[in-house]
Amino acid sequence: MRQLLLALGVPAVLALVQQQWLLRQPPRLEALEPAPASSGPAALRSRFSRPMDSASIARSSQLQPPLEHRWLGEGDGLMLSLSAGQRLSEPLRLELEGRDRRGLALRPGAWWWDPRPRVLAVVPVPGGEQLQLRERDGRWHPLSPVWHRILQVQPTGGGRSLALVSRSPEGEHRVWRLPLRQRNLAPLAQGLGPVQAGRLEPLLPESLTFAHLSGNQRGDLLVQSTMGMPGESVLRLWSAGGDSRLLDLEASGGVQLLPEGGAAVVPLPEGLALVDLPPRVARRQVLPGSRDLSSFCPQAGRALLVRHWPDFRRSLELVEPGQAPRQLWVGSQALMASACDRGGQRVWVLLLDATGAQRLTLLSLDRQGRLLRRRTLTGWELEPGTGLQYDPSTDRLLATLRPVAAAGSTTGPKQTVTAARAVLIDATRLELDPLDQPVLQAQWLPAG
Repeated sequence: MRQLLLALGVPAVLALVQQQWLLRQPPRLEALEPAPASSGPAALRSRFSRPMDSASIARSSQLQPPLEHRWLGEGDGLMLSLSAGQRLSEPLRLELEGRDRRGLALRPGAWWWDPRPRVLAVVPVPGGEQLQLRERDGRWHPLSPVWHRILQVQPTGGGRSLALVSRSPEGEHRVWRLPLRQRNLAPLAQGLGPVQAGRLEPLLPESLTFAHLSGNQRGDLLVQSTMGMPGESVLRLWSAGGDSRLLDLEASGGVQLLPEGGAAVVPLPEGLALVDLPPRVARRQVLPGSRDLSSFCPQAGRALLVRHWPDFRRSLELVEPGQAPRQLWVGSQALMASACDRGGQRVWVLLLDATGAQRLTLLSLDRQGRLLRRRTLTGWELEPGTGLQYDPSTDRLLATLRPVAAAGSTTGPKQTVTAARAVLIDATRLELDPLDQPVLQAQWLPAG
């Protein structure tokens, strides 16, 4: 009996000693990674080895330049969120210090952090088209081989990978996946680095007659494809882990994944449907009427819709969870593209007046639809099939615009004089900054 008690007691004592030893060890930072920012320019998510004193972390840690920020959360998971209304023009230096709830100090650490996105563009080159990336120093470098056409580029997982649709001269479509390695958050001694492309691989083995892509911040990818007759489309969802499944969905247009994941916006003849995706329980909410999805807002559940009226007018609506759509703008102009900040506190709209000189106009609105600023983009037209994207870290919009000039008079037909450009637009003053590189389409690559 004594030997049995001894055999049972020794492991318990050792476990108790080990537990006390661990409790006396200082806390450790186990993870630090970029997080989707819904209420400000950028955010970082941190995880520690034990619950931390968030007030101590906030007092002891520093950002350089000293941007206004908050530490959110409690326990062993905290989030650093930059306050709204600030612009980033350079990388940030984070010095992380503080104590846990037992008063033990965290080992100090310092990191470089650059949450600003890069410009990603399809560029015309000899022999076809190529996907290229603009680095911080303004230089462009290729990410893909040269294809006859590149129809769509879809970042997924906050910029951890890209999905692409290429088309051959014979009209065959192929879907590709390109992993990316970004170093926008790194220890001080290591430093930041350029984007590095991984090995390009076909996502589907067969050629297609049509393919449409949609991704989200989790890293999920939806491929809507057709191999035979139009209308016989197949929807396949790839998870961030690489598993795939077919979705039993019928849609009258392109299906879009919600940025935060878990659901998709599905166009139907009778309206737009919000459909929960596996492993969630199947549920569908339908918003009736002739509406199209225009763009998503950073805050979950917010989006901008275009509504088509019987008298050929169009309106822009802000939709929020549990509320009826809010009309922000209505008119007879063609609503070409839109973008929004946070939960729709600011909204930008590109309008085309199809009469006369076909003027392109950019509006800035508040969440009530009040006009903040207007700018007529004289001498520019929106490249067909492209949109408008907003970056909160630099407070800039990105659009693909083509310079045009009037042939003979200001009211005559237009004549294109140069290739399209990726144009950076100050989101407050609406001032344009065209980049030199000719492009066919451009978008932000998130700094994942």
